[in-house]
This record gives sequence, C-alpha cells and structure tokens, in this order.
Amino acid sequence: MSSPVLKVSDMKKAYGAIQAVGGVSFEVMPGEIFGVIGPNGSGKTTLFNSMLGQIKPDSGSIEFKGQDVTKAGPLELSRLGVGRTFQTLQVFGKMSVRDNLIVAAQEHQGSKLSRMFAPSDSGLGDKADALIDQFRIRHVADLKAGTLSYGQQKLVDIAMAFMREPDLVLLDEPCAGVNPSLVGGISSLLKQLNETGWGGKKSSFVVIEHNMDFVMSLCHRIMVMVEGKVLAIGTPAEIRGNKAVLDAYLGA
Repeated sequence: MSSPVLKVSDMKKAYGAIQAVGGVSFEVMPGEIFGVIGPNGSGKTTLFNSMLGQIKPDSGSIEFKGQDVTKAGPLELSRLGVGRTFQTLQVFGKMSVRDNLIVAAQEHQGSKLSRMFAPSDSGLGDKADALIDQFRIRHVADLKAGTLSYGQQKLVDIAMAFMREPDLVLLDEPCAGVNPSLVGGISSLLKQLNETGWGGKKSSFVVIEHNMDFVMSLCHRIMVMVEGKVLAIGTPAEIRGNKAVLDAYLGA
C-alpha cells in the first residue's frame, strides 16, 4: 500500500463556543480525487483553510507526504508541493493569461539572484505554453485575464495552480459561478490531468464543491461533513446509498 499524500488526524478548531471542526480524520492517497461535501456551516471552509496553513487548528495534526505540516504557513506548503484555488478568483486582470501562469510559478524558480538574471519569462514560457494548450485556452493566451468570461478566468485560475507541478491540489468550489455549459469541461479537464499527470507527475486533488453531479462524477471518494464532524466517507455509490447522508444532506 502507498503512503497517503495527505493525512489529517483528529483536527479540531473552535471559535469561542462554536466547534467549527470537531475531530476530523481522513487520508488522501496518491493520484486520488477526494471530495468534501456538506451543508453550509458544516466546517468545510475551516477544514480547508487549516490544511492550507491560513488558520491553525486547536489540536490534531496534518501530514503532507509524511511530513508534519500542522504549523506550516501557505508559502511553505506551496513550496513543498501544495497548490490551491480559491472560491474567489486570484488572477491578475491586467496581465495576459500567459503572464499569469508565469507569475504563478516564478517564486519557485531558483533564488532571487538567479531570477534577476533569468530571461524575462524566467525560463517558464515553454511550460506556460504547454499548460495553455492542455487547458485549451490558446485562443485567449495573449489577452488580459480581466477581459475573459468568468468561466475562462476560472480555467486560468486552475491552470495557475498546476504551473508549480504540485503533488496535491486543493480546489475550493471550482464550479462556483461558472456557466453550466462549462462545468462538464472543467470536470473532463481535471479527470485528464488526474489520469495523465502534468509536468512528469500525477497530482492528488481535494475538492470542495456544492455541485453534486460534478462531485459524484469526478471524485474517487467523498467525505460528508455535518456540524463539524465526519458523517461518512466512501465512494460516490456508497455516499448515494447512505441513508444518514440522504437524511442530513443529499435528501434535504
């Protein structure tokens, strides 16, 4: 058996008397797409932000590739190989799509001194062009990102996360606000990236998303959270057939 890429053990986080996350444990295996669902207020965002080093859990541990990263910050996690997207877009609207991708990877490209004497694209142009083709956004590569549709900007946002060749990508509501006609395209793209890999490696994904059809068709396993706790973890078929899940969430 392979070791997990991500291991969360008995994580707890409270805000005063409110227990946002109450003892959550799960593992994500290499190459796995792991979904996290639950009603609003179930603790998903607090869990995600804890895994990303944006907030510190009160107790419990987080391991990434066997290393304890419970106290690591976002920049350290990024350099270790964790990529992420946000609920709100993080693209640079006045820069071209191509330059957005280059900027996303520049901080990992050698030392500050080496970057000073590197080409204007930091030697990342070929990688950016390859990813642009992978994401099928060649026709907008030279346009300012802010001029694109919201769905196209979402694709750019996801592509930026992959420029760093991460081992783990955390996707925070990748379909939120996206035209339904593009949701299937995002799903197909993520499946392809998961199956074929990018930059010589395959990434594992953790996905928070409210679109149930998207989650059920994309993820290998799904964790259901309710009131800060894990209600169930299983395959999409197991989750669909779980009466407690149906009563608490899917059937609501």
